[in-house]
Amino acid sequence: MSERPDRRPSPSAAKRAGWRRPASSPADTPPAGPTSAPQPAPAAAAAAPPNHHSVIDSAVYRDGRRVASPATLADTFRQLREEPDGMAWIGLHRPTEPELHSLAAEFNLHQLAVEDALEAHQRPKLERYGDTLFVVLRAARYLDAQEEVDFAELHIFVGPDFLITVRHGDAPDLSAVRRRMEANPDLLSLGPEAALYAILDAVVDGYAPVVEGVQTDIDEIETEVFRGDPAVSRRIYELSREMVEFQRATRPLVGMLHGLMAGFAKYGTDEELQRYLRDVADHVTHTSERVDGFRQALTDILTVNATLVSQQQNAEMRALAEAGFEQNEEIKKISAWAAILFAPTLVGTIYGMNFETMPELHWAGGYPFAILLMAMVCVSLYVIFKKRDWL
Repeated sequence: MSERPDRRPSPSAAKRAGWRRPASSPADTPPAGPTSAPQPAPAAAAAAPPNHHSVIDSAVYRDGRRVASPATLADTFRQLREEPDGMAWIGLHRPTEPELHSLAAEFNLHQLAVEDALEAHQRPKLERYGDTLFVVLRAARYLDAQEEVDFAELHIFVGPDFLITVRHGDAPDLSAVRRRMEANPDLLSLGPEAALYAILDAVVDGYAPVVEGVQTDIDEIETEVFRGDPAVSRRIYELSREMVEFQRATRPLVGMLHGLMAGFAKYGTDEELQRYLRDVADHVTHTSERVDGFRQALTDILTVNATLVSQQQNAEMRALAEAGFEQNEEIKKISAWAAILFAPTLVGTIYGMNFETMPELHWAGGYPFAILLMAMVCVSLYVIFKKRDWL
């Protein structure tokens, strides 16, 4: 983190303008003199768009109190030059390329960091470019109606006397962070690193409602699993994907905060601010552990659900097999009785034909013989089917 303003010599306006301003041509250089005031950088002033809608708030602070609220980026640059001990806090929402390039020219931002802030879709990270820190955070919020976790990207540039936030989403509410810090000028007077702490704290605090919402979803999913809800598998899969994203947002943040804490002594971070950052690190560690637990729990629930679905399918297949067996037994009985009844029907049908020269037609024992024949066939068929357990 950068040094506190009260622990380093306050740079003069001319020195700060030389640090930020790109090299100018000899024709643009004003005559040197002991009383000559620094001139605004023409390139930066020309690049800054007039009051673009992406500038959410821009302010200059001195000793933790707002002393100016410039309407444009160019006015912010000019006002900061007039405040040797001041600090600029600029909040942007999806800024344009000219806006970021004007900030890069004014504050000497590294081109790689500017490209990352323009393109977004970066992983959480902390990188140092000279006197400037570049921080990427992923804020999260829980949407109750959709039962989803919405992620937003936040890029932060932290320098010796400035802090620039670039949001690519609706979270977190940085206006509330700014109001909180303005209500505590003693903390804000510690410099841009104090504002960075407040933003980190807001992002981490925003994880708490997400954790509670996910915990509620997991409880509901467990109930649905044992209830046999067929749609629960899709819900488990979708929530598991969100937990992967949540892990990607929280796990790198643990290492980032430990990296900041490792530089406390080197960069002379205020002791009170050190305590605040350690508290944020503790919260991040706790949140990361909860997210890891959620993902493991969802994996276990998915395994249990697959087991229950398999058991249910086996039970249904067993029931179908039993039903098929019973149906087969009924078919065998029906077939057996049909065969038994077919024999006398066949004999009776033949003897019922109207022929005069039919064999045994005028025999006195013809009728008893036919009845006996039919009975013998039926009894024989019954005995055969009975031995085969068809009856």
